Amino acid sequence: MTKAVFFDFYNTLATHQPPRERVYADICKELLGIDVELKRLFTSLSEADIYMRQETSRLPMDKRSEQQKLDFYIEYVTRILKGAGANINRDTAVRIIPGLQKRRWELKVCDDTVPALEQLKRHGLIIGLISNVIQDMDSTFTRLGLQPYLDIKVTSGEVGCDKPEPEIFLAALKKADVLPGETVYVGDQYEIDVVGARAVGMQAVLIDRNDYFPEITDCPRIKSLTQVVEYIT
Repeated sequence: MTKAVFFDFYNTLATHQPPRERVYADICKELLGIDVELKRLFTSLSEADIYMRQETSRLPMDKRSEQQKLDFYIEYVTRILKGAGANINRDTAVRIIPGLQKRRWELKVCDDTVPALEQLKRHGLIIGLISNVIQDMDSTFTRLGLQPYLDIKVTSGEVGCDKPEPEIFLAALKKADVLPGETVYVGDQYEIDVVGARAVGMQAVLIDRNDYFPEITDCPRIKSLTQVVEYIT
């Protein structure tokens, strides 16, 4: 019987508006005259964010020189676009960075998040978060109205490793005092979320609101978080 449901945070419970992959695609079109696939950007952004967390853990941005900051952002942008199939050089990355810095993203709760969390609460389930973030997010969760719903929160900053490493999932199971088979984990990245959760014995569901991953057929794939209740046994 399912006792707990855990969620990823970014692009699962909350997302940036406008979507980051759309902004990068627009800039590539405007500045470089190239079309970059949104699906590939969606995945490469997640992979580049791992690099960002590793780098900021090693040396925080406020302790870097201006040249070090520029070098970091050049590498970050290059990784994002390379992962999406657009190989760029250093000069091109420098051209792109100012356009990105002018954009303003707002973090918002997804429309289906609160209805899904309320639905799960009515079933008496433990609701948890497992997220690859290194900063304290409590103020963000409070601002977004998520704090009352989250019984358990485990982050990579707390555990010292990112998903898909098993330690972060195991830490969440221990904190919730549940067995892997008694849990469902929901995330937006197949390799990071689904594969990572299943490796420790958790049931895994892929949230794919934009239908980016129709080829994924070896796990439940949903377009709304309100469908999660269907996988509670």
